[in-house]
Amino acid sequence: MRIKNQQDFWSGVLYIVVGLGFSVGATNYSFGSAARPGPGYFPFGLGLLLAIIGAMVLVGSLASKHEGPIGKIAWKPLSIIVGSIILFAFTLPHLGMAIALPLLVLTSALAGDEFHLGEVLLNAAILTIGSWAVFIYGLNLVIPLWPTFIG
Repeated sequence: MRIKNQQDFWSGVLYIVVGLGFSVGATNYSFGSAARPGPGYFPFGLGLLLAIIGAMVLVGSLASKHEGPIGKIAWKPLSIIVGSIILFAFTLPHLGMAIALPLLVLTSALAGDEFHLGEVLLNAAILTIGSWAVFIYGLNLVIPLWPTFIG
């Protein structure tokens, strides 16, 4: 068996490892039932889905028509994305979702080759409103919306 597309092969392996990791980690929480899912229900299912997608990508890499080695790792964009996530983790409790999430979108957009401020601001607004609707309004999670010095 010969790996024809190394990029897809290693992407599939990464998806499988991360998906199984989430699924195994979710077993530490209660699953509940389909009618009343517990905290482990969603991460377990999502982890399995991610592992299945990874397996499909991995198998596809063996039969791919595109051949080529893995290119160099783009360290700068990787650093910017990881730094943006760390920044979000530290700013969310103090600045709230209304500031921390647009800050995450803005800083992570700097990792790309093209940067259009209007598109980034629109994306930030849609993601912030959507996150508020799902997590704070819909699921009643206790996530600060506004900075602590406001209220």
